[in-house]
Amino acid sequence: MAEVPSFIADPVLRDHAASPLAGHLVLGEFGAVSDDGPGVVLSERFGLAIAEAAAWNGVEAKLRAAIKTATGLALKTAPGTGTMKKGASAFNIAPGRWLVSGGTDDLVAALDAAAGENGTVTDLSHGRTVIRIDGPKSRRVLSKLFAIDFADAAMAKGDGFATVHHDIFAQIQRVGDDAFDVYVFRSFALSFWHLLCRSAEEVGYRVD
Repeated sequence: MAEVPSFIADPVLRDHAASPLAGHLVLGEFGAVSDDGPGVVLSERFGLAIAEAAAWNGVEAKLRAAIKTATGLALKTAPGTGTMKKGASAFNIAPGRWLVSGGTDDLVAALDAAAGENGTVTDLSHGRTVIRIDGPKSRRVLSKLFAIDFADAAMAKGDGFATVHHDIFAQIQRVGDDAFDVYVFRSFALSFWHLLCRSAEEVGYRVD
């Protein structure tokens, strides 16, 4: 009998997969857009490879090294810290746990191979939707939804955290000067998208 592999990667087939926002993500400008342009820009990062890597007790450093092997990302040790480079990002979401994402189909399999016996890797690619909010008013909009300090001093580029908006679980990473990626469960994605759009109407928003 052939041996059954312990881990089977299931990358998103972008040409065949459907976004939970399909039919609801309408391009254009909406809300109170000023002469200076929209306060925020909203978009979906569709088709990412996403995984949660969790270290066994006492081998967190080895799992961080495994993440670096698989992605090239050198992670810090402080809670909530993260890093990113073109094609990949990772940030701490809990003690000994990191959310890792990227645009290459083999990322999750490479991460599992590198992790070995030092932890577990859970493929979340089909279970999460990633929405990006960018623009000078992004912090204002996000602060309506999350009781989190989004200031530069509190959240450096690459850093992130896990939080909730009422019953909607979210993981948020700062990915630019004014840009944040919000990871939500696929089943909540449409509700959160409508919530984010309504919250952005005050400052005006563009959907890309």
